[in-house]
Amino acid sequence: MQAISPSSPLVSFIPIRRRITRFAPNKLFVHCIYRSDSVYFPNGVGSSRADWQSSCAILASKVAAQEQPTDKSGEDYVNDGSTDHVAAINGHKTSMDLDLVPLNKGSSDDGNSNNNKLMKPLTITDLSPAPMHGSHLRVAYQGVPGAYSEAAAEKAYPNCEAIPCDQFEVAFQAVELWIADRAVLPIENSLGGSIHRNYDLLLRHRLHIVGEVQLPVHHCLLALPGVRKEYITRVISHPQALAQCELTLNKLGLNAAREAVDDTAGAAEYIATNNLRDTAAIASARAAELYGLQILADGIHDDSNNVTRFVMLAREPIIPRTDRPFKTSIVFAHEKGTSVLFKVLSAFAFRNISLTKIESRPRRSCPIRLVDNANIGTAKHFEYMFYVDFEASMADVRAQNALAEVQEFTSFLRVLGSYPMDMTPWCPSSGD
Repeated sequence: MQAISPSSPLVSFIPIRRRITRFAPNKLFVHCIYRSDSVYFPNGVGSSRADWQSSCAILASKVAAQEQPTDKSGEDYVNDGSTDHVAAINGHKTSMDLDLVPLNKGSSDDGNSNNNKLMKPLTITDLSPAPMHGSHLRVAYQGVPGAYSEAAAEKAYPNCEAIPCDQFEVAFQAVELWIADRAVLPIENSLGGSIHRNYDLLLRHRLHIVGEVQLPVHHCLLALPGVRKEYITRVISHPQALAQCELTLNKLGLNAAREAVDDTAGAAEYIATNNLRDTAAIASARAAELYGLQILADGIHDDSNNVTRFVMLAREPIIPRTDRPFKTSIVFAHEKGTSVLFKVLSAFAFRNISLTKIESRPRRSCPIRLVDNANIGTAKHFEYMFYVDFEASMADVRAQNALAEVQEFTSFLRVLGSYPMDMTPWCPSSGD
């Protein structure tokens, strides 16, 4: 089966309230689906993401049931063609109306009953044979065409079809609903730090990290053709971009107000769409080319060492290897708070496994913990989830033993992904 196209019937699984617009040929805009934990399917496939994930298995079992007669009194299926009752798959009861075509019962010419064979069940590879080199791959990213995330998606998967999404949440859902094969989302910036929203979404969704890519950020000051810097009264861009260019904007002598918008390329699109001759945007040079803007100033970021790290997400994990540098990302917590953090970290230190990042996020389910029972209502601590990246593959015995030890000290542990490290040079020479 080929990758899902914008005209595929699967797109109809998105709720009626969703809005899809087109910016350019072959560009699909995916807008927010209002709930991340429940999706309404108009054809009755189910009311939750688990139902949709098990629909392929239900499809196979439904076809098999048409082949075998059952007892109407106590079985899950009835043999009169009704689809009102379907057995629970993976613990989820599902009602379906797929209008299945009856299975052919072998050749009718020879009448040989041995030719009666069931259809082969569908598998993940049948539905998404996504090649790793990016050809015919649909990759979701947050923003509009010209965003840095789009450049990261094309660097991670050359020749892919990039799908812009208006929110990070939508990019996650696009992969879960099989609208996209991968998602490429920012996780941290060398100047602005971690993108906390995506850390929270990694825990909320069941996607797996299958790779990373690092992209240098090169900001430009853009305006409509013919506009001079003296006429600029407002500069719009993403809040991080505005902060990363604050000193340079002051040096340029711009007496302009700063205004934050959702993303950098969106700021350029907004100026071009509304013909704003008193407003400039901070965005990439590609955004200027796409939206017909001129570059008033090139390279206006305050620090030239400005790089953003992106992670690639997929529905299924990749097989870890040991023939190249790998990185593994985990998240853990403990019901007794942060007292076990040293024990967890020592499990990696004793095995000479290098940690590359530690990020803490408050636990939403249990945000506050009392210091002790004697001081009820007085001293309290915040409860945290800890995200850790370490340089080792899950195929490495050291990593397996370290996680086995970590599991003894934690009440919750989840491996977000084990994936190849991005080894591309930061500043390649002209000879390279």
